[in-house]
Amino acid sequence: MDTTMLTNIEIASLLIGGIAGSYLLGAFAWSIIFPGRRVWPPTEATSGIKIRVWLATVAIFAATVMLGVANWNSFHWPAPVRWGVGVPLILIGNLVVWMGVFKIGLGTTNGEIAELKTDGLYGFSRNPQYMADMAILLGWAVLSASGWAIIVACIGIIVLAAAPFAEEPWLEEAYGENYIAYTSQTRRYL
Repeated sequence: MDTTMLTNIEIASLLIGGIAGSYLLGAFAWSIIFPGRRVWPPTEATSGIKIRVWLATVAIFAATVMLGVANWNSFHWPAPVRWGVGVPLILIGNLVVWMGVFKIGLGTTNGEIAELKTDGLYGFSRNPQYMADMAILLGWAVLSASGWAIIVACIGIIVLAAAPFAEEPWLEEAYGENYIAYTSQTRRYL
């Protein structure tokens, strides 16, 4: 990873990914520490909070992609490793994310209350969409073999791993005993 000559795009991508990750981690930490005044999931799923969370999430993914393109294979990893591991993680991750969105609906994905889903992908993991998003980031980091992309991808993975801890008290409040029973039978991740 050559740190001597960062381009403006690389610097901007690092800043955007870092700021977006910090914003989301701060929102999740606030929500964990102060569940009565939580930011995520929102007390009221307004378009403003949805836009902020989605923009920050998309910013992390976009920064990771930009850095991967800008520093393509800076680690000089062999193509069979990059393509054989990275592409399947990206494809499977996208398949699972979109299956999850269609299963619970876009509104629920954005923090709205709907029927508790415990079957399908949600029978294996309480957070299949977060797991799939982590796989996409990891897949791109491996495929691009870029040190800078790996850094921002790791920030994104940490953010995605933290999100369930902010959501679980809200889910327990919203779904009560059904959610408690679900958590005793289904893992948080895998």
